[in-house]
Amino acid sequence: MVSHVAGIDVSRETMEDLEAFAALVAKWTPKINLIATSTVASLWERHIVDSVQLYQFAPQSYNKWLDLGSGGGFPGIIMAIMAKSFRPEAWFTLIESDQRKATFLRTAVRECKLNVDVIAQRIEDAPRQEADIVSARALTALSGLVPIAEKHMKTEGVALFPKGRQWQQEVADAQKNWSFDLEDYPSITDPEARILAIRRINPRGN
Repeated sequence: MVSHVAGIDVSRETMEDLEAFAALVAKWTPKINLIATSTVASLWERHIVDSVQLYQFAPQSYNKWLDLGSGGGFPGIIMAIMAKSFRPEAWFTLIESDQRKATFLRTAVRECKLNVDVIAQRIEDAPRQEADIVSARALTALSGLVPIAEKHMKTEGVALFPKGRQWQQEVADAQKNWSFDLEDYPSITDPEARILAIRRINPRGN
């Protein structure tokens, strides 16, 4: 049986993992505030579908995916769940400095049987990752994300960042200090939002 999530056909096993993860998020959120309590009722569309849509922009040949500031597992855990069917040999690294959230992430990894390492430290202190793909959702402005991606991403890699209605201003601010190739795609959960795919990041000369 195949289900349809965010424009992607997923297997019954993938749907079961997504549902199991959603239940974990709902269970843990009252304890450690994984997501805003006001969004628990709309967890599926607001967080899961919004994360799942990112996967269609991932190059098919990736081996290592790095998710920054993973928090409640969006999109990092969701991407690892998707990869179980689409790219089972791939490995994921999630960086999350909050120890309680890192504990939650490890619980999700164990229960969903995912190829994931969780690094529980500040992003700036984490060792260079040499990732094929770097992602982050609701972490910081693009001007802050670009230098982090440049540090941790392979030369031929891609950074995937969902951004809200101020995305164009964020791009302009980031381009003051960095040059990069940019493609933007519409979000299926917010007509004003975009998925940004960024490649070939280089600092501008002073």
